[in-house]
Amino acid sequence: MFPRARRHVGVQRQHPVFCESRVHGHIVRSVPGFVRRIVAHALVAEIWLARVSKRSSSLSPRRSLVASVTCAILVTGTTGTVRAERSELPPEVGWNYGEIETPRIAAMGGALRAHSNSTSALFINPANMVASRVYHLGGLAQIWPEASRQSYGGGAVDSIVSSARVAGGIGGTWTSQDPDGIDRRGTDLRFAFAFPFSDQFFLGIGGRYMWMQQNGLGPLGDSLASGGLREENIVRGFAFDAGATVKPSDSFAISVVGNNLNNPGHGLQPSSIGGGVGFATEDFTLEADVVNDFTTWGESKVRGMGGFEFLAGGHYPLRAGYRYDDGAKSHAVSGGVGYIDRAFSAEVAVRRIVSGDQATAIFFGFTYHVESSGLTPSAADGF
Repeated sequence: MFPRARRHVGVQRQHPVFCESRVHGHIVRSVPGFVRRIVAHALVAEIWLARVSKRSSSLSPRRSLVASVTCAILVTGTTGTVRAERSELPPEVGWNYGEIETPRIAAMGGALRAHSNSTSALFINPANMVASRVYHLGGLAQIWPEASRQSYGGGAVDSIVSSARVAGGIGGTWTSQDPDGIDRRGTDLRFAFAFPFSDQFFLGIGGRYMWMQQNGLGPLGDSLASGGLREENIVRGFAFDAGATVKPSDSFAISVVGNNLNNPGHGLQPSSIGGGVGFATEDFTLEADVVNDFTTWGESKVRGMGGFEFLAGGHYPLRAGYRYDDGAKSHAVSGGVGYIDRAFSAEVAVRRIVSGDQATAIFFGFTYHVESSGLTPSAADGF
C-alpha cells in the first residue's frame, strides 16, 4: 500500500460557505468515511439555500429536507472528488485482475465463459459474440466503495451486419482507483472479432490497449526515491486474448479463453487461461468456470466460480453466483436482477467478498438493441 497521496482540493475552497464545520449541532468531521461526505453536503447545502433565499425560517421540514438532498446531489456531482478516504484494501483487490465485468458477468460470479453473448462476450470470451445474432450498444459502471474505485465505459457488438459471418466488437473503460492512496487512473480499450466455423464451433480473438498512471506517493513522500512515475504512464501497450467455444448440443457448451497471451509481465495485465462448462435453456443457465492466473501472485493461482440465471416472466433475469480466489484467499457471493425487452435491457448486480479482504462491488448496465429499430439488416439478410 502507498501512504496517503496529496489531497485533492476540497469543496471548502470552491464554496466559502462550506467553511462552517458545525451545522445544527453536528460536527461534520466526526462522521466517518463516505457517510461524512453525504451528511456534510446535505447539511451545508441547506444553509447555502437558506442564505441565498434569505428566508430560512419559512422552509417547512419536508421542503428543507428535499432541498438539502437535491442540493447535496448537485454539489456532489459538480465538485469532483471530495475528501476521499485512502482505501485500506490491498490494491489488487480493488483492481480485480483488470477484468471488465458487465452486471451479468458479475452476478454469476464471473462464470460466463461458456454461455456469454452480446457485450458480455466482448469482455469475457470473444468467441461467443457469434453465439446470438445481435447488434447491441451498451454502457456499464462499477463502484467499489471500500476500494475507492470507479469504472465507467461501454461497448458495441455486431453479429448481424457482416455478410462474411464475422462478428465484431469494440469497447472502452475508464477507471479511477483510490485517489487518496495509490491514485491509479487508467483507460482500457478493447476490440474483438469472432467467426462461427459451424453451429458447434466458434473462435474469437481480441486485443486491448491500456494506458495507466499511478501518482500515489511512497513512504518518503514526493521524492525521487518514493514519488514514483508522477504524471507518467506506468503501463502503455497492447495485449491479446483468444477464445473458443464448442457446443455438442444446443444447451451444452464448453469454452477455453486465454487473456493477455503475449505476457505483459505485470499484475495490471495478468496472463491467464480459463475455461467454462455450462448448460442453458431459453429460461435457465447454469455454469462453472475456472481460471489459472500466472502473473498476479508471482506463481500460478486458481480462481473457481459458479453461477446460475433464471429468466422470470420472460423479462426479469434473476442471477446468483460464487467465486473462490486462491491468490487472495477469499470467498465472494454475488447476485443481480434486470429487465430485458425487445428494445433494451437494464441490469444491476452486487458482489460481496465475505471472507478475506472484505469489499463490496456494485455493477450497473444498460444495453440498447439496435436491431429492434429496423435500421439494420435482419439476421437472414446479414448472413
